[in-house]
Amino acid sequence: MAQKQLFSAKPTFQLPLHSKLVRVALVPHEQAIGRRTAAAATLAVVLQVKEALLSSSNIASAFDFSLTAPDQTLEEADAVVRTHARDLLQIKRFIDRESWREAQVALRESSSYLKQDLYTIIQAKPGSQRPQLRKLYSVLFNNASMLDYAARDKDASRVHECYDNMVKTLNEIFAVI
Repeated sequence: MAQKQLFSAKPTFQLPLHSKLVRVALVPHEQAIGRRTAAAATLAVVLQVKEALLSSSNIASAFDFSLTAPDQTLEEADAVVRTHARDLLQIKRFIDRESWREAQVALRESSSYLKQDLYTIIQAKPGSQRPQLRKLYSVLFNNASMLDYAARDKDASRVHECYDNMVKTLNEIFAVI
């Protein structure tokens, strides 16, 4: 009685049995697929990935690379930086009502625009002014992050402290620029 062969007789490529770099796994014969089937499946996956990537531009969770490669000019940043700073400070109304989730959402949205504006302005400044502005930039956005965490923890006193530090730091930044 002949025993049914469970594994393909031809390995994909030849390697010495003692090779530790690459291990060849034998595929059960029932699970082996043909070249055409593999090519069709690969093509289907590639097309699905392409479609998903092209249609995800309208999705809120799509990647936003604007901070890594800003296409904003100094004039554009100067024109809107005060508006974005004002938008950031308008989270005070959510803080006063203790609407922590809304405060977090507004903080994250407005701080990203202000961060890009300030980065563009700092990069355009002379080298002697940059260290001071970078330090203030760091203090401002570290306080924004701490405010975000404090709002998550519903720690009203810490939220107010971080907000006050942000106001003070923004005033210092605008005094320099």
